[in-house]
Amino acid sequence: MTGILVHGDNHFIVQGELPDRETALALVRQWSVIQIGAVTPAGLERWRIVNRAFRENLEWAVVVRDESEMSEAVKALLGELAARGIAIHEIGEGR
Repeated sequence: MTGILVHGDNHFIVQGELPDRETALALVRQWSVIQIGAVTPAGLERWRIVNRAFRENLEWAVVVRDESEMSEAVKALLGELAARGIAIHEIGEGR
């Protein structure tokens, strides 16, 4: 499965199943800061960022809200996904 994980003004195209709330937050924390040579924590190995994916193949979307504004391109993509009947799961950063 492939989906999009949006965090404020950043987004990741992700190979893996739809993450639950806690996993989505952990992925955002893991991927938001570049850590050269970092090892993926146990439990997050099932998800990976991919460089290429056709928008028609996206099967899920998770938006982790923060204070940053989402880009217009990502808003448009989420609109396309919603029009295809894909649920847009929105969560806050609050832990």
